[in-house]
Amino acid sequence: MKKEKGLAIFEGKNIRRVWDEKKELWYFSVIDIIAILTEQIEYNKAKTYWTTLKNRLKNEGSEVVTKCDQLKMLAQDDKMRETDAADVETLLRLIQSVPSKKAEPIKLWLARVGYERIEEISDPEKALNRSRDYWQKMGRSKEWIQQRMMGQEIRNKLTDYWKNNEVEKQDEYAILTNIIHKEWSDFSVREHKNLKKLKTENLRDYMSDAELVFTALAELSTRQIAETLESKGLEENKIPAKKGGRVAKNARLELEKKTGKRVVVENNFKKLKI
Repeated sequence: MKKEKGLAIFEGKNIRRVWDEKKELWYFSVIDIIAILTEQIEYNKAKTYWTTLKNRLKNEGSEVVTKCDQLKMLAQDDKMRETDAADVETLLRLIQSVPSKKAEPIKLWLARVGYERIEEISDPEKALNRSRDYWQKMGRSKEWIQQRMMGQEIRNKLTDYWKNNEVEKQDEYAILTNIIHKEWSDFSVREHKNLKKLKTENLRDYMSDAELVFTALAELSTRQIAETLESKGLEENKIPAKKGGRVAKNARLELEKKTGKRVVVENNFKKLKI
């Protein structure tokens, strides 16, 4: 069963989700939805609320809990961990159990994003346009958006190579990505997010132009080296990951030497949001 992982945005908050290609359904993180309904910023408190609600629903004999699946999603520590997930139909039933002024807005949002993915399958350009609209609302320039989209295309080609060469698990993708990132920037993905004071947000959406450029250079170099070496599987692909990251690191150090400015910066550019 092929699954595609990603993030959706509701009122500026990230909601983890997984697309089940066979069923043609989105599965959303229940805890992320609960956090929005209860207006709870802290993940652990939202998790506690969900645990309590889940036990109450079980005791009441509700079928909602049994319809929740355990799916691997990217956790706050940047590792793929199992979390409760549910499709739109199940979430709409679950929302009825949570008294919240956010209930109606999120119901409408769930119905819309569920339909959008079906549209995007038949017309991928719609997905690109939605991403572009999102970045524009963040206040990003046309130049930054072009760089972000180019970087995503480079990223997609790299993950396609991994997928076609025996790197199959999402947590293996995360391991290789972290090697590349650590090599070029001297920061792990988590350390980079901590520097920018990010939690579950997509790091790339909060990068500077330079950070995007060097990330893309590292991933482009990694893919081309992997193709040359014909690397297969996780262990063999660790070698081009380090070498590709090193290509970008050398370029970064040279630029920093010439300009006297760091490429990796604390600014997360959230002030651009409207």
